[in-house]
Amino acid sequence: MASIQELQSAASQVRRDIVRMVHGVQSGHPGGSLGCTDFLTALFFHTMKHDRQFKMDGVGEDLFFLSNGHISPVYYSVLSRSGYFDAKELASFRKLNTRLQGHPTTHEDLPGIRIASGSLGQGMSVAIGAALTKKFNKDPHLVFSLHGDGELQEGQIWEAVMFAAHHKVDNLIATVDWNGQQIDGPTSKVMALDSLHDKFRAFNWTVLDMNGNDMDDVVAVLDKAKSMTGQGKPICIMMKTAMGKGVDFMEGSHEWHGIAPSDEQLAKALAQLPETLGDY
Repeated sequence: MASIQELQSAASQVRRDIVRMVHGVQSGHPGGSLGCTDFLTALFFHTMKHDRQFKMDGVGEDLFFLSNGHISPVYYSVLSRSGYFDAKELASFRKLNTRLQGHPTTHEDLPGIRIASGSLGQGMSVAIGAALTKKFNKDPHLVFSLHGDGELQEGQIWEAVMFAAHHKVDNLIATVDWNGQQIDGPTSKVMALDSLHDKFRAFNWTVLDMNGNDMDDVVAVLDKAKSMTGQGKPICIMMKTAMGKGVDFMEGSHEWHGIAPSDEQLAKALAQLPETLGDY
C-alpha cells in the first residue's frame, strides 16, 4: 500500500503524462484529467483491490468505471503506471490504430478498459449493473465509478440513482468530479445543478465530501467510504476539484476542458511537475 508521499509522487508523473499526451497530438482533454489525477492515483495505487493481469469478468476484485470518458488521458496514465500496460504506449495516444483512443473503447482490448465511455450519462447504469452482479454472485468486492458534474445534467443519471437506492446497491461508491466547469462554461450558467448533496440525499444515498486535490483527504475519504459500504445505501462522494490542477495557467478555467498546450505552454507546465517515475 503506497504512502501519501508515494501517491503524491506518482500523481506528479501522471500529470506530466497528461500534458505530454495531449500536446503530442494537439488533441484531448487536459483540464478534467489534471483535476482528477489525485483521485485516480489514490484509487489505483491505494484503495482498490484489483488485478493487473486484466480479466474482463472482474470476478474477485474491485472494479472501476469511468463515465466521463473524455478524461481518458488520466485514466490511461494511471492504468499504465499501476502496471496494466507499458507506459511507452502512452506515446500512441489518439494516433491512428492506437489502443488509446480519445474516449476509451473495449474493442481495442486495452487492459483495464471495461466499457466504452464516450457518450456521457451511461457509466452510473453500468456500475450499478456490475455491483448487482457482484451481489448475486456473493462477490464481496466493490464497484467504483467517476462522473463529471456537468454529466449530471443527463436524465439517465437520475433514473440510475433512483434505481440504486431502491435496490440497496450498497457495494457501489460513485464519485462526482465537482469542479463547476463544463465545455461551454460554468455549470451554474449552462444548467445550474443547485445542491447536489441534497439531491443525492433525497434519493436515499449516503453522501460524503472530499477535497479531490488534497491527497491526504482523498485517501481518508475513500477509506471512510469503503467502511460505510454494506449498510443498505449506495455512496456518493462529492469531490471538489480545480480543473487543470497542478498547472497554474490552466487551473479553474473551463477553457482548458478540451484544448492542447502549445510547445511553450508544455514547457511551462512540465517545469511545475517533477518527473518522478520516468517519462515515457
